[in-house]
This record gives sequence, structure tokens and C-alpha cells, in this order.
Amino acid sequence: MNEQNKQTPDNGNDPIIPASTSLPEITLRVLVLGTILTIVLAAANAFLGLKVGTTVSASIPAAVISMGILRFFKNSNILENTMVQIMASVGEALTAGIAFILPALIILHVWDKFNYWQTVVTGLLGGGLGVLFTIPLRRALLQDKALRYPEAVAIGNVLKASANREKGDLKSLTLGGVVGATIALFQSGFQILTDNFQYWVKSTSTIYGFGLGLSPALIAAGYIVGVNVAISLLVGIIAGWIIGVPVLTWTYGMPDVETANQAAIVIWRSHIRYIGVGTMLIGGMWTLCTLFKPVVTSMITSFATIKDIRLGKKTESLRTERDIQIHYVFIAALILLVPIFLLIAWTIIPSSANISTSFRYFISGFSTLYILIGGFIFCSIMAYFAGLIGSTNSPVSGLLVSALLVICLIFMGFFSFSEWTPEMKEMIGSVVAIGSMVIIGAALSISNDTMQDLKVGEIVGATPWKQQVMLILGVIVSSFVIPPILQLLYNAYGIGGVFPRPNMNPAQMLAAPQAGLMATVAKGAFSHQLEWGMISVGALIAVICVVIDEFLKKHYHTRLPVLAVGLGIYLPLDSSVPVVIGGFLSYLIQVRLNAMYRLGQLEEAKMNVHKYRGLLLACGIVAGASLMGVVIAIPFAIKQSSDALRLMPEAYMSFAGILSVIVTFFLCAWIYRVVLRKS
Repeated sequence: MNEQNKQTPDNGNDPIIPASTSLPEITLRVLVLGTILTIVLAAANAFLGLKVGTTVSASIPAAVISMGILRFFKNSNILENTMVQIMASVGEALTAGIAFILPALIILHVWDKFNYWQTVVTGLLGGGLGVLFTIPLRRALLQDKALRYPEAVAIGNVLKASANREKGDLKSLTLGGVVGATIALFQSGFQILTDNFQYWVKSTSTIYGFGLGLSPALIAAGYIVGVNVAISLLVGIIAGWIIGVPVLTWTYGMPDVETANQAAIVIWRSHIRYIGVGTMLIGGMWTLCTLFKPVVTSMITSFATIKDIRLGKKTESLRTERDIQIHYVFIAALILLVPIFLLIAWTIIPSSANISTSFRYFISGFSTLYILIGGFIFCSIMAYFAGLIGSTNSPVSGLLVSALLVICLIFMGFFSFSEWTPEMKEMIGSVVAIGSMVIIGAALSISNDTMQDLKVGEIVGATPWKQQVMLILGVIVSSFVIPPILQLLYNAYGIGGVFPRPNMNPAQMLAAPQAGLMATVAKGAFSHQLEWGMISVGALIAVICVVIDEFLKKHYHTRLPVLAVGLGIYLPLDSSVPVVIGGFLSYLIQVRLNAMYRLGQLEEAKMNVHKYRGLLLACGIVAGASLMGVVIAIPFAIKQSSDALRLMPEAYMSFAGILSVIVTFFLCAWIYRVVLRKS
């Protein structure tokens, strides 16, 4: 890249490119490269999303890939790289939002295929709302000092070190990247290592034990977010897994499975995660209340600034603070309500449904209003999660279940006045609720990744409104390529127990676990078979955590984020435990640094060298592991199996678990030693 990229201010908190400097951002090569990467990353993640219910966050891989390609252009700059990255990340985000929910319509036998234009329109509407919702949230959430944005910090530091050609920074980043990528390859690719280790024991009436998550990317993300979030997650883990699993096994009986490990997973799926949903639902509402004032203030400021500029009372704001004008955001959101209403009325609700036209319009109108208001609320919570824990580990499905429960409860109230049969209520309610969730799910996924990307823009000095334009372009490209990808996978494997033709191999079926969960929750709500007791327990835990959090904030100037507690309950141990490990590792290093250096300006500067090295090392690990996840997804898709690169025989997988624990210990010890090294 050219010399323009070296205009980094001395203050590490300032953007790499200052607001006073104007560089090309949206160029022809950016549009071409962004479009190609959007398509590739969307396709790479569709298989994983349907197979195992997760996708690989594309923000870091997109940044690294685009950075490598743009190096071949002499006059390229770091802001162009940021624009490519933000557009390409939309491919993965929108794929997750649609693939996690839309297959539920096939599982419920409402659709017999992925209807192309209906899926395209759903992606355009949901993705468009997701972009629009984050615009008024940007200032409020980026100014919240409690939010660390681990992946955005990782991307920003990768770009910063690359732009400045700082040898020490690049060495730490590269070293971390190689280590993270290697461990991820041996875990997810060769499967000589594993990313989790479970040890559960059966007694006469219950089970007890624990599990470890060993993902290097999540350990590094935990290092970045710090010990406060780690403690909150640990509280949730103790409540849900250490206490919850034995107590609920004793209460509901031992599941009919072969091993204690399988029994623990069954208890978590059937009961524990609903406690987490209840905690996140109430915790999310409380978090939204705390965000209400800064969000409203930000919107009022935006309107006032526009008015003052038009009246000549104020010059335009800094380049790095210019969003798409807020009144355009409101107008666009209102315009999108019209096609959303028509989509629900004449596509989501079956035309054969025996309901009056007036009630069809009433249900469609209410669902549209819920998508607007409820969508904004849950997107705000999701955007907060992205800053708190990172977009990769944010509980998209947990918030979707919460949003789904709310609309199901409301529909149950509406339907109580009708004379429909229970089967009719279940069918109409489930279909409309799931259809609404597809749009909200697309918006949630977009807002999740978008907040990380907007934080990257703040770090490098990008123009926000140009980032938002690239997000919209990414939504458009992704919406048109996702439907044929999903249809291809459905034709090849079948989805969620539904097959397009007879005599297909059930072992190769794509389970679509998230979509199956949505279908189960929707049907369970209307058939009164949902775990409302567990959800209520989670709500009670949230209230207790809110009280504790307020007490700690007032008297000890520390926090117990209730959403992080709910996350610890809701997530499987292989997703939450590594974040805790990383958070406590960063705390141990900080304690050691405090002992090494006394307080003072010179000593603090020396301490900051260690802290910055640790941050870069963690960023490199996150980047390397994430990029490797995308790379190995390619042979998985080609071979149509996640075991395409497997070397470890099934009979020896217990050794893989033990070996992984040892490798994780040495990884943490290596990070500790490298960060504390004085040279």
C-alpha cells in the first residue's frame, strides 16, 4: 500500500487515517472484490450453518484476504480494504440469518423448496432493516466504554500494523496467526485435536461433571474482553451447568441415552438453555432501558445537526462522524414496511388458509409492526452483545427464541377469541411467527456483524455513511445468491428430517439445528408444551443479577453484566469456557505486570508495551483461527462432509481430548511468557 496509509497519529486512540485526510474509499476495485468475497463467504458458510448450526464470522477473514489482494495495487489504501471487508462480511451474516430460520418452513411442511424470489425479498427486507437499525445505534454503542469489541479490535490492529509496517506489531500478529491457524486446522480439519473435552459421571439418580472449550479463537477473544465478562460468564456456567444439570437431572429423571456426556447435553437442550433464554430476555430489556437515553440523544443530535447545517448555523461534522442522514433512515424503514406487509399477507400466510381477509390483514399488519419495533429492540440488544463478547460468540439463536416467544404469546392472546381448532391455531401461529422471525433473524445477524465493522471503521478512520452504503450493497448481492445455494444443499442432502426425494441417506442429512429449534419452540408455544417454568427461572436469575450489578457499579465501580450471565447459561460449554479461560489469563498477566512495575508515568509506559503486545498476539490468534475456519470450509463443501480432512480414527477420539487439554495449557503458558517478556 502507498505512503498515505502511514498517516497514523501518535495517540493510539486516534484513527489511523485522521478525519482531516480524505482518501478514496468506494472504488471500482472495491466493488468487484467485495462482490466476489461476499459470494464466496456466503457459499462457504451455508453448509456449516445447516450442518452444525453455526457459521464462521467473515469479518476477520474478509479483512485479511482483501488486505492481501489490495497489496498488488500500488495506490490502494487502508480505507478501501475496510470497505471490502465490511461488504464481504455481510455474506456470512445474511447467510446465518436466513439459514438459521427459513428451513423451519420446510420442516413444518409449509414450503417444499426454497422459493427463489420469496427468499430474495426476505433477505433484502431483513438485511436492509438490520443496516438501518444500526445507524442510530452507532454513536451510542461505540462510545460505551464497557464494550470492548474484541473482533473489531483484532481487525483494527491487523490493519494498523500492516499499514504502518511496524515489525514488532507484525511479528506478534503473524506469530499469533500461525499458532491460531495451526491449532484450528488440527482441531476442526485433521481432528487430531478437539475443540472441547467433556467429563460427566452418572450416579444413581443424577449426573455431574464439567466440560472444557478449547478453541484458540475464543480463548484469545476472552483475553481481549477481559476478566469482568469472564466472571459473568462463569456465574452463568455455574448456575446452568454445575448446579442446573445435576438438579434438573434429579428432578426430571435420567435421559434415555448411552453416556453421561450425552445425558448432560440432553438436559441442556431440553431445559438449561431455556433458563438462559429467560435470563437474556429480561436482561436484554434492562440493557435496552440503559441504552434508551444515549440512543435517543444520538438521534436528536443527528436531527439537530442536520437542521443547523441547513440553516447555516453550523459547519458539517467531521468526516469520521457522518452517518446516512437520520431522516433518510426513518423514511427507508417506513417504506420497507409495505413490502413486509405484503410478503406476510400473501406469501407467509398460506393462500389456502381458511381465514377471513380482514383477519389476514390484521395479523399481517401486527406482524409488520412487531418486526419494526421488536426488530429494533432485539437488534439493539444483539449489537450490544457484539461489543460485549464479539459477533462470533453472540447468541443469535437465543435472542431469536426470545423474539419468537414474545410474538407467540401475543398471537395466543389474539387467537383465544377465535373459534379455530387447536390445529388451525398452531398452524397459522407457527407459520406467521416463523415468517416474521426470518426477517428479524436476517436483521439480527446483520446488526451483529455490522457493529463490529463500524467499530473497525472508527479505528481506521473510515467514513460511516460510506460503510453503510457498502453494507447495503452486500445485502443486495447476498440476497440474490443465497437461495440457489440453500436449494442446492437441500437437493443434495435434505434438511431437518425432510427430504426432497425418497431413498436418500439420513446420515448425510443437514440437521439445521437452529431452524429445528425455531419450529419446535413455535409449535410448543401453541400446543402449551414449552418450558415456561425454565424461562421463568431464568427471568428470576436476571432480576437478581440486575440488582447485584447495580450494587457493584455503585459501591465497587465494577460490573456483573446480566446478558453475559445469561450467555453463560445458554451457550454450550465449548463456547463459553474458553472465553472464561482467556479472561482469567489476561487478569493473571495484569496482576504480574502490576507486581513488575510500580505506578508512574515511565513505568506505566513500559507496562503498556506488554499489554499492547498481548493484545496483538490475541488478535493474531483470533484472525488465524477464523481464517482457517473459512479455508477448511471449502473442502468440507466439496467433499460434502465435515470429516473431509479427518486423520484421527473415531476409536482414539478420547486421546484427542486429553491431547487438546495439554495443548491448551501450553498455549496459555506461551501467551503468558510472550506477553511478560521484557525484550
